[in-house]
Amino acid sequence: GGMVPVLPGLYVGGAESCSSPEALSAAGVVAVLTVDAEEPAAVPGVRAMHVRARDEPGADLLSRLDECAAFLGAARAGGGAALVRWVNPGFQGQLKLYEAMGCAVDTSSVLYKRYRLEMLSERFSEPQDLPREVFAVDPTTICQTSNTEVLYRCRKCRRALFRSSSILSHTEGIGPTAFAHKRMTDSARLSGNGQEKCTSYFIEPVQWMEPALLGVMEGQLLCPKCTSKLGSFSWRGDQCSCGRWVTPAFQIHKSRVDEVRTLPVGNFQTAKT
Repeated sequence: GGMVPVLPGLYVGGAESCSSPEALSAAGVVAVLTVDAEEPAAVPGVRAMHVRARDEPGADLLSRLDECAAFLGAARAGGGAALVRWVNPGFQGQLKLYEAMGCAVDTSSVLYKRYRLEMLSERFSEPQDLPREVFAVDPTTICQTSNTEVLYRCRKCRRALFRSSSILSHTEGIGPTAFAHKRMTDSARLSGNGQEKCTSYFIEPVQWMEPALLGVMEGQLLCPKCTSKLGSFSWRGDQCSCGRWVTPAFQIHKSRVDEVRTLPVGNFQTAKT
């Protein structure tokens, strides 16, 4: 329940860490950040910020960390100390993710996108109403502006499906041995002979997928134009051909799409099959 110094001018503590105004004053604490379901009582002479969240590892704090960091930084910049009341393994993991993004919430980061989807998969038993920001913009509704972006089209009808910025890369798994608990798939057998281990792209949801995702935990992903099968999705997760388990999984088979790269000069495009 007491205060533990973690950096000069920065303390962490539990629910009882503000019970003694004298202790706060002695430590030079001028600001207190509290993460809790209930707003605490004010402490005279101490600035306060309250983030309403349950004391649970799965609570989303990452989306609020920019403003929290600004609040704590202002207190320390003024020569005082700051106290954070709340620490659990989930919070620590989100802090590490925040650090990996350069101490800023980058909504375009693959790390942030994967975190956001994992949070949703834990929250919903049968997703009925998904936040609009979860879905990447349908590439048919916008023009390609960056020469570094790769567009992926349905191999059958050429309908644009997603961009390279929507691919959520994962650490390669251990290959065929990961499938020892079940019959080894053909794709897993390819892993040991020099061929490509990952035979699918795992991506963030795209707007054209929304009708297929609502109300179900898993199903097929079909081309919105020609209805040919592109892959599958599962909020519970699925296993890549490389052996890595991905949760949640929005999987597009590489054999069902073509890459279209924009040339740096002119307006021509070239397709890579």
